[in-house]
Amino acid sequence: MTKSHRSHDDATVEMFRKDPSLAADYLNDVLATGDEVDLMMALRYLSTAFGGVQEIARRVDANPNTMYRTLSEQGNPSLRTLRAILSSMGLRLAVQPIAAGKT
Repeated sequence: MTKSHRSHDDATVEMFRKDPSLAADYLNDVLATGDEVDLMMALRYLSTAFGGVQEIARRVDANPNTMYRTLSEQGNPSLRTLRAILSSMGLRLAVQPIAAGKT
């Protein structure tokens, strides 16, 4: 009997696809603890869960090559582009107060 399994990345992508609030929590953690490169890589990773970079580009009416560059480690999307990318994933930007004692 062959035991089927999937990679950690495949399982994580499926969890994000099924539970957008988990994807939001992941991005919030990256925003709280990471840097710009971490954020771009997280967005590219999440794009896999939401159809892939080409699908995200189609949803935001952008050139796929441009979207790949935007979501690369060197990417620097405008606020408008970031909002469009997140919206295509069913997510949005939000601001939260920092809990007392945390910085």
